[in-house]
Parts: sequence; C-alpha cells; structure tokens
Amino acid sequence: MTRPFTVNRRTVLAGTAALAGLAVPYGRALAAAPRRGGTLRVSVDQAIAKLNPLIVRVNPEYLVAELLYSGLTRLDPEMAAEPDLAESWSSNDELTEWTFTLRDGLVFHDGSPCTAKDVVATFEAILDPDTASPGLKNVGPIDTVTAKDERTVVFALKAPYADLPVTLAYTNAKIVPAAIIESGLDRLAGEAVGTGPFKLETFEPERIVAVTRNDAYYDQERPYLDRVEVLVYPDQTAEGSALIAGDTDLMTSVQPTEFSRLERASGIQGLRVPSGQFCNVNMACNQKPFDDERVRQALALTVDREAMVNFVTEGFGTPGNDTPISPAYRFYLDQPAKMPDIDKAKSLLADAGYPDGIEATLIASDKPSVRTQLAVALREMAKPAGFSIEVQTMPHSTYLDQVWKKGAFYVGFYNMQPTADAIFSLLYTSDAPWNETHWNNETFDKAVMEARRTLDEGARRELYAEAQRLMADKVPSIIPAFFDLLGAKRDYVDGYVLHPRGAVFRLDYVSLGDGAPTRG
Repeated sequence: MTRPFTVNRRTVLAGTAALAGLAVPYGRALAAAPRRGGTLRVSVDQAIAKLNPLIVRVNPEYLVAELLYSGLTRLDPEMAAEPDLAESWSSNDELTEWTFTLRDGLVFHDGSPCTAKDVVATFEAILDPDTASPGLKNVGPIDTVTAKDERTVVFALKAPYADLPVTLAYTNAKIVPAAIIESGLDRLAGEAVGTGPFKLETFEPERIVAVTRNDAYYDQERPYLDRVEVLVYPDQTAEGSALIAGDTDLMTSVQPTEFSRLERASGIQGLRVPSGQFCNVNMACNQKPFDDERVRQALALTVDREAMVNFVTEGFGTPGNDTPISPAYRFYLDQPAKMPDIDKAKSLLADAGYPDGIEATLIASDKPSVRTQLAVALREMAKPAGFSIEVQTMPHSTYLDQVWKKGAFYVGFYNMQPTADAIFSLLYTSDAPWNETHWNNETFDKAVMEARRTLDEGARRELYAEAQRLMADKVPSIIPAFFDLLGAKRDYVDGYVLHPRGAVFRLDYVSLGDGAPTRG
C-alpha cells in the first residue's frame, strides 16, 4: 500500500518533513509584495570553477547551480523538504519505495520538456561512479529509478529510508536533460541547460557569472529579479569594501573578522544564523603517526575549545566536541565537554611510542581564512604537549587538487547537512565519498546504517548517540568549534535570509526595495 505523508506521519518520522503545501512560501513570509525587476550583485570569495551541477563542490558553485537548475525537492529554512520540480510524493508503508509526481509543463532552458525520463537519467548519472558526483553517496540508498509515466518517478531503495525527500534536495541532485547525459556531460562544463529560475548569460569563472530571469520557470511569480551577477572577490577585505561602497548588494558569506566592520557601515545589515558549519583537523588514520588513536586523542586534549571559539569564530560560534553534530541537529548528543589536559596528552604520546613528541606539517587552504587561523591556534596549543606543528597555507585551488582527500594532516571546512545521516555518510563512514580520515570503523558504520533504516524515535536517537560517542572517543578528526553563519546585505535587499545549511541560497525569493541602484 502506498500512502501520502500526513502531519502525524511526518511527526512520527521526525524530520522527514515532506508534505507539499504545508510550509508557508519562504518569500511571501518575508515580503508581502516583492518588487519585480532589477539586478542583484552577489559577491563570492572564490572562482566558480565547476558549472556542471552534478559535480559542483564549493559554495559559490552551489549558488550558481541553484540559480540555473532545480531538484525534485529543496530545503526550506527549517531544513525540511519542500516541493521543487516534484509537486508531491508518497511512500509505501515499509519506506522502501517512494513515488514523486512532477509538476505539469516543466521545460528546460532550451525549450525541451522536462519529464520523468530526465529525472531517471539524472539519478542514474549521479549513481554512476564514473560521473564522480558527490551525490553518489548522499542522495540515499537508491537501488533503481524508473519512469512510470511522463510525470511519475519511482525510487526503489536498497533499505528503508525515512529521509529520502530531504536527501533528494542535496546540492548535486539537480535535474539535467537526458539528451545531454546521453551525448556527454562535458557539454555542461561551459553551458547550462536547467529548469532553474535563471538562465546563464555570462560565464567567466575567475571574474563573473551573470544570469537572467527564466520566463518559463514553473512559478510565474518568481524570480522577482531580472538579473543576478555573481562577482568573484578573492580578497575578503576588498569584497567587504565593495559592499560598503555599493558596488555589490549581498555577501552570502562573511568572515568573523569582517563582520563587525560591515555591521557598523551605513546602509548595511549584518546577517547571522546558528549552524552546524565547522572546520575540522583531519588526520589520516591509515598513516603514521595518526594510525594510533592515542596520538589523535593526545592532540585533541591540547585544544582549548572555548578559546578556539573566541579566536577562530571571533565569538560567533559554539564549542565542538570532535563530532560533526552540533546542537542545531535534531539528534545531537550533549556529551561532557572536552577540556585541555596537557599532562594526559603527554602520557598518551609516550604510550604511543613518542616520548619526545611528534613533528608534523598541518596544511590549510587560504579559503576561507579561518582555516589558517585554526591551524595556527592548534600549533600553539599543542606545543606544551610535545607536538611541533608547521603550518603550511596554500591557494584553495592547489589544496583541492593536491591535498583534499589525499593529505595526512590538514584543515577541512564543511557546511551543515540536512540530517545527521547526511554528514556522517558524507565524511566519516567507510564508504563516504569524502572519507578523508580513512577511519573505517565498523562499529560506527553499523550504528549509522541501522539509524537510517530505523523508524523508532528512541532507537534511532540511541544509535546516533553511539556514533557520536565513538567519534568523540576515537577522534578521527578534531572539531573544536561550530560557526554561526555570517553574511551582509545592503538594506534595500528584501527577502534574503541566511540558510543554516550554508549551501542553500534561495535567491529566487529576493527582490530589491527602495534605494536600490538602477543598473543597465
């Protein structure tokens, strides 16, 4: 039997949040009568190197992909799934089969119809390892995807899964034409053929991406803007100065060191929201010296987490406990806070065979700059315990090519994910697509797997608690603090609110109010 979701069922599943039509439309809740027209200039701090939505990997690329493409669902500000290309969905009682119904009359930017065939081809591409999509392990335990008819898509799962409507809102799960997939995805490296609220006009990865309103978008009311320009400012100070001068209208991400300056500036509003975003110090658990958990535990015991919040987040954050689940997540476990213990750290190092300490090079990308700040702080905190750490900062593009997923000791940076399963399965399970630490803990893997197929609230909570306790104890990576998300906008920018996910922007709900500049 297939049944649609109801409010009671959603409450029982706690967090699936899937009913079409229950959520108040985001833009209308913020602005009763948005003004149509105008150009919004958005600044970002790194190049938009990838245009293909199936393989985008950093926030500026997620932003552009969201402007140009749509998924079956999207995340509202409460981290719940809401309709995008799918107008409704339902599951069988066992949660092993999900049926999604597409909106009528969907078209791609080239005028071709968007049907269930395109959805099937897209997910088959995402699930193909040769595509190298981060969505491979993050769209849920999908076995097969079939088109029942032009508007109906059926997902058969490998295991019961309550979170599918949320995971289908993943950043890389954007629908692209089957014809392009069949002819070769390389075409999407330089052009965009989506169903999103905007169409691509200009693509200069290091300088600007410009998009214009898609008049064939499924919601004829949105987007309100005629045009969006995404401008690249590699220097954060220059980016902030551009906002103050009125050369740009919106910064989706602001570093703590810049926030106070922007908040004090005339005509600018600072934006802030608690999140599960974090930097982590990744240690290769399959390489010496970090293959010995005592070394990892020793390093974790050198960290003054309250000081890290003040130093790294400028006070705009909360202490971490070496798990990626912050208090913003539903299944957060409140464990005893780790405190610095230099004597115990020294003892652990000696027991691991390093009585004279350890020398190591810690690599940090220059984007965002808080990575280097964290690395420097850790270097100083770890010295008394016998860690001699050299901090090496490198350009972000070099870091992505040479260090990310390859290095033995480096600083990562990650957005909040919509569910506990999503962040665990992205970074820390043995089959995670971004398994940077190579921790590969079977007990952890089992707890996460059981939680994703368990409907009982109490049992699921305990499984996630076990996973968090394991991480806090074994320390595959050090997570000393969670960041509040910070942004800034000119006061005439209406309808924009920071999303706790960090990689969701919803610019189709933004409009320009009184005082906005006229741009040709």
